[in-house]
Amino acid sequence: MARGKAKEEGSWKKFIWNSEKKEFLGRTGGSWFKILLFYVIFYGCLAGIFIGTIQVMLLTIDEVKPTYQDRVAPPGLTQVPQIQKTEISFRPSDPNSYEAYVRNILRFLEKYKDSVQKDDMIFEDCGSVPSDYKDRGPLNSDAGQRKACRFKLEWLGNCSGINDEKFGYKDGKPCVIIKLNRIVNFRPKPPKNDSLDGVPILKYSPYVLPVQCIGKRDEDKDKVGSVEYFGLGGFAGFPLQYYPYYGRLLHPQYLQPLLAVQFTNLTLDTEVRVECKAHGENIDYSDKDRFQGRFDLKIEVKS
Repeated sequence: MARGKAKEEGSWKKFIWNSEKKEFLGRTGGSWFKILLFYVIFYGCLAGIFIGTIQVMLLTIDEVKPTYQDRVAPPGLTQVPQIQKTEISFRPSDPNSYEAYVRNILRFLEKYKDSVQKDDMIFEDCGSVPSDYKDRGPLNSDAGQRKACRFKLEWLGNCSGINDEKFGYKDGKPCVIIKLNRIVNFRPKPPKNDSLDGVPILKYSPYVLPVQCIGKRDEDKDKVGSVEYFGLGGFAGFPLQYYPYYGRLLHPQYLQPLLAVQFTNLTLDTEVRVECKAHGENIDYSDKDRFQGRFDLKIEVKS
């Protein structure tokens, strides 16, 4: 029994290192060198092919202008405060219930303060009334970085945070800031008529992409109450002079135009579903993406 065990241990030791044949794990030094050389060359060729294909692909990509935009979906429409499950629920008499919403809006509006937009080398005034697209040349780096249009907080009226730092929440009249997501070289096209889904636009301009917020369901329409819009020139939408966007490299300080919406008399103690939609010739909606050109949120003001 002991002899067999010793023989077994000897065979393992001999397999690991055979002093007679000068073999390690069954291979000589020359054999190990050949197989290692083979795998070095093999994986080196694979790495070379991979790096070569990446380099060829990078040659087709412009760091300034997207190479392919034919399948880019229309921009998304999003709101601030940005909240989980898109639900706003608070009690006006309880500051803790809406403090997170207020902080979220304040944090977002920091970059829109006048003190941030002072540098005339970076920002420029684009007018206080809507106008046509602001052409800043072709989408290339020849002209360097482009200036960004200033956007004044005062245009957001009751929802600017200038006179009411609680954005209406302490009075049960919550504000929501709406923005259109950025897409390089995208030019929104407003509708050619002055009505949305058969409802006349309160203040129409051919240079504004209009936005409308209404009850999502039939039972919500009467519960939403009156809605007030605050934007540039008093228009409920996004003015065209802030477009197109030239991308992060050419437009690093770009500010999206904003629209503020205030719900002034929501039905209390009721969950109201609101849908906000941007309307335009090149704005589409998708059932697969509920933020494409629109969004909906639930608002509940507790008594």
